[in-house]
Amino acid sequence: MEVFVKNIKKYYSDKLVLNIDELQFEKGKITGIIGPNGSGKSTLLNIIGGLDREYLGEVKYGEKGLSQGIYKEMTLVTQKPYLFRRKVYENIEYPLRIRKVQKDEMRRRVQDIIERFEIEDLKDKKAHLLSGGESQKVSLARALVFEPKLLLLDEPTSNIDPESIKIMEREILRFNEESKGTVLIVTHNIDQSKRLCDNVIYLEEGKVGN
Repeated sequence: MEVFVKNIKKYYSDKLVLNIDELQFEKGKITGIIGPNGSGKSTLLNIIGGLDREYLGEVKYGEKGLSQGIYKEMTLVTQKPYLFRRKVYENIEYPLRIRKVQKDEMRRRVQDIIERFEIEDLKDKKAHLLSGGESQKVSLARALVFEPKLLLLDEPTSNIDPESIKIMEREILRFNEESKGTVLIVTHNIDQSKRLCDNVIYLEEGKVGN
């Protein structure tokens, strides 16, 4: 899914926190969004993800505006994920269940992604009792299991152990390569952006920098 952002202005009270003339996120590519704290990275991601509707300007997904159909084709993963108070397995299968995927196919996909993320030992645990790193892995697995056309990641690997970061980065790259899904990732980690991203956008004080 290609994403176009045009003439975006976002205010908090009277303060202009985002002021973007035009951006294009290429279909099937991984684009990094970097910049200092308070530069508007997460705000931009929330606008693209449809979580923040209080802005001026236009966001297009291909040729379309935001709709229920577009919502079903994208997902957002944050650094502090919300997981249901159910088993890990049930959390991961949830996106497939609400999309009415057949049971055999649902079981196959969930088991496959659990193995890929190396979280077989977690599948029967209550998700809300997991550690921070475990929660972030489960949250990303849940996002990838239905193969979204647009994957939005807001610091998905912050404050977790290097081995978990390695697994998550591997699966983001694999998802992009296999499904050709578009990925936008907010990260403070310059090395991570070099490992993952085809393109990088730098934000500073709400504007696109050089």
